[in-house]
Amino acid sequence: MMSAEPLLSVTDLVKHYPITQGIIRERQVGAVRAVDGISFDVQKGETLGLVGESGCGKSTTGRLLMRLEQPTSGSIRFEGEDWLSLSRKDLRQARKDMQIVFQDPFSSLNPRMTVGEIVGEPLLVHGVAKGADLEQRTAKLLEVVGLDESHARRYPHEFSGGQRQRIGVARALALNPRLIILDEPVSALDVSVQAQVINLLRDLQRDFGLTYLFIAHDLAVVRHISDRVAVMYLGKIVELADKAELYANPVHPYTEALLSAVPIPNPKARGTRTRILLEGDVPSPVRPPSGCRFHTRCRIAKDVCSRQEPPFVDIGGGHRCACWVKCG
Repeated sequence: MMSAEPLLSVTDLVKHYPITQGIIRERQVGAVRAVDGISFDVQKGETLGLVGESGCGKSTTGRLLMRLEQPTSGSIRFEGEDWLSLSRKDLRQARKDMQIVFQDPFSSLNPRMTVGEIVGEPLLVHGVAKGADLEQRTAKLLEVVGLDESHARRYPHEFSGGQRQRIGVARALALNPRLIILDEPVSALDVSVQAQVINLLRDLQRDFGLTYLFIAHDLAVVRHISDRVAVMYLGKIVELADKAELYANPVHPYTEALLSAVPIPNPKARGTRTRILLEGDVPSPVRPPSGCRFHTRCRIAKDVCSRQEPPFVDIGGGHRCACWVKCG
């Protein structure tokens, strides 16, 4: 059951990577606008899907929320606490409540550590358990994600991609977090394995009352796990709505184009949908277009779209959109 008080609240979050020149790189000549002023809330117990093309800023957003990278500006509040004002010591303790599962299940696991050491490391670092208690907790975590306790003595290279991702999930669960950021957790897996991991995540959410931020580029996957979906384009969120509403009534032209590309299993239903092909390439985040960033590829763009940035407005029922033509 979702609460009216958001677990996570993000306001005007910005991350610009400076481009410098000179012998000692002392002069800034530009910036990569990876994330350029996004705002959203994540309610307790829900799954918010964050989708968009590669390079739109999704993964950067996840890393900013964990403070693996420092935002250029903006506000992040977690359980009402100013996440960006925390000292290194306080952040270390606070991170127990927010964990992340990375995209590549192999590169995110230390190949020189056994699975037991990997899963148990958060417990050991935070002084939660040691000795026999640590072994018991580690075995229980492996059991929760569908692995055997004997796997604790093996190394990551001895497992399949799906099993390695389960190990990453077990590590994220170790400290009983309130929120887990899932950064494209199934994109590197086979389709059949994707379904297994998605089902595991849904079961864990139900059993432990977890909240997810699910980052992905595959809208078909996001549809199965998310409660609400935010669509991101070139560092901006252009549409956010309840899952059923977004998939049934997409408003922003970019969202319409993305959904038109989602495969439909039923051959009879395919004839009812028109494929929308976007013209041109995604503009560079170093020099994004003026006004609406999507106007260079939009089939319904008007003059105002190139001159002014559209506001991100609520068009009813929590369905928010940034488009002069559809939402202006």
